[in-house]
Amino acid sequence: MDAFDITASALTAQRLRMDTISSNLANVNTTRKADGTIGAYRRKNVVFAPILEDAGNQFGVSGGGSLAGSMPLKAAKNGFSIGTDGRPLLTVGITHSEFGGAGVEVTQITDDEKTPMRLVYDPSHPDANKDGYVEMPNINVVTEMVDMISASRAYEANVTAMQSAKGMMQSAMEL
Repeated sequence: MDAFDITASALTAQRLRMDTISSNLANVNTTRKADGTIGAYRRKNVVFAPILEDAGNQFGVSGGGSLAGSMPLKAAKNGFSIGTDGRPLLTVGITHSEFGGAGVEVTQITDDEKTPMRLVYDPSHPDANKDGYVEMPNINVVTEMVDMISASRAYEANVTAMQSAKGMMQSAMEL
């Protein structure tokens, strides 16, 4: 049954990713905020994190580097490792037997702060500044379409994985 839970979590995450991409595409020309004030729509990004099954809540880090040895770590729900002092740490060399995957979840939807807004010269636009430029959303339609294809293919792959798990379970029941 774990296979169904894992693929179901991936299907849900990819569906939210496709919905977010659709929202970005729908707002490609939005120059006002929801409250009516001037301000371009900012592209949204979906952040995924693994859902990890805790195999005892304490484990050591292996694999070398400054974290090698027996430094105790606590497993965080979002899949990042947190030192016993509460600070985030880089996790090195964790194997499936120490900490198993149980799916994926969307941890947050963030605004794309890195990509600059586009400035379009259109002095007749009601939202143009004193120099005649309109601040447009930081959305590239080509990038959004590539992301949509990627999300769609990931969704299809997870549907196939679920169908395979179903077929294997049916075969096992026949034995």
